[in-house]
Amino acid sequence: MTITRLGGRLLVTTLAVLVATAPAVAFERAGDRKILVFAGRQEVPTIDPSVKYDWSIRMMQQALYDGLVKYVGNPPEIVPWLAERWEVSPDARTWTFHLVKNARFHNGDPVTAEAVRFSFARTLKLNQGPAWMLSAFLKEDGIKVLGDSTIQFTLTRPYAPFLSFLPWWYVMNPKQVLANQQGDDLGQKWLTSNAAGSGPFRIKRWQQGVLYEIEAVDGYWKGWPSKDHVGGVILKLVREAAAQRAALLRGEADIVEGLSADDFDQVAKTPGIVVPNFPGMTTFGIKMNTQKGPTKDVNFRKAIAYAFDYGALVKIYNGNAVLQTSPFPNATRGHVAVPDFYRQDLAKAKELLARSAHPTGGIELEYVYVQGLEEERKMGLVLIDNLAKLGLKVKMVPLTWPNMVARGAKVETAPDMMAVFTTPVSTDPDAVAYQYHRDSWGKYYGSHFYANEEVWALIERARTLARWEDRAPLYLEIQRRIAADAPEIFGMLANRRWGMRDHVKGFVFSPVRFTGEVDLYSLAITAK
Repeated sequence: MTITRLGGRLLVTTLAVLVATAPAVAFERAGDRKILVFAGRQEVPTIDPSVKYDWSIRMMQQALYDGLVKYVGNPPEIVPWLAERWEVSPDARTWTFHLVKNARFHNGDPVTAEAVRFSFARTLKLNQGPAWMLSAFLKEDGIKVLGDSTIQFTLTRPYAPFLSFLPWWYVMNPKQVLANQQGDDLGQKWLTSNAAGSGPFRIKRWQQGVLYEIEAVDGYWKGWPSKDHVGGVILKLVREAAAQRAALLRGEADIVEGLSADDFDQVAKTPGIVVPNFPGMTTFGIKMNTQKGPTKDVNFRKAIAYAFDYGALVKIYNGNAVLQTSPFPNATRGHVAVPDFYRQDLAKAKELLARSAHPTGGIELEYVYVQGLEEERKMGLVLIDNLAKLGLKVKMVPLTWPNMVARGAKVETAPDMMAVFTTPVSTDPDAVAYQYHRDSWGKYYGSHFYANEEVWALIERARTLARWEDRAPLYLEIQRRIAADAPEIFGMLANRRWGMRDHVKGFVFSPVRFTGEVDLYSLAITAK
């Protein structure tokens, strides 16, 4: 669906009735502001910082709100934001942050230490969204206001990765939130489509299921990185990848995400379009149910892992991917290439299958993947071909993502094999290692239901040590042990790509962001 302006009204027309024209400038104008048009397939069902996040939600949250610190660049670095500096105790248990003095919420109220305390306490109390990142270590009574601009967090036990999760804990204006509270909901209903932030943008239009428009804040307290910064952004919902591609080529969108590998390759050849292409942290793995069915057998899982054609994954992405060399993404701190990591070896696969409860195959396995995601469908075809050589059949089951998550939530319903893309929310290895801890059972990234008491103990110890020199050897051992247990087919890391008109400048890639997510703050439009 495309949206154009005429005489102050919105005209809604479908792409199907548009005639081909020469590419035009996509951005819209509001006075002297240049409004960037971002065509995405994913809705923003809520922007409440305490309730939920995914790539589209978080892209808007970061535009509307600020955190104490922020991830910037590649490799990603944590830089001061609302906090200008901080101190941490030697045991990594007490963290003290000193706020900037000039930060203001959109209604003009100052950003204070009390606002920070309220925001963290609210997220912990609601126990949704990012709460899981810190709730095992931070309780409300451990958050103390030491002055208008000083906030202190005392953790229940040492936690070295604490700082690495703070970019995703946004600060809300307690006055606005409580003024719009309904019953005891702490403003949840209001914050679904309203914001109480201090970020570089504020909400202008919020038409659920159609488009979301934000406008740049004049006099944003942090300043702007460019005089040509965008005056606003329209995230327009375009449901089909083919329609996104057409919108970019026709000049109806400045940025698109989520195209197929072939489409990205094709639009990259078009004059006036650029395709940023960067190695990301998102891993693709085929999670195997380690607690039920034939995949409960470690030899059976290893047989599957050695039967798989890993090179086919790179071909599916037309070479824009790299194979995993460890359960940890390459950009994760402490990543090591595990010796003799899984690659296709049919002789070894047959040897391991012979040691399993199904030495000659003769059974059917279920492969569940995202309905409509062509790359995952192709991966299923690779599985069918590879496992046939072991006498195994594969039943491909396409499901919507919510239904996949629901199936993977219980051992009894989790399939034999499930296709999962996972992006760590932190560069600290704890964010990845914890996907293999019992506390991750029932989450989509824990749908393998991996169980190893010794590995769990290593994970728990590593996260509580203050010195990296003490943590690093533990993560080396964690990676090796997880790989040896083969809870999944460790696949590849696809490059992150977007299609952009070449008048869009200031794009800054950071691998810690989710698949389609872009930092809108740094973007500029140089076209006249």
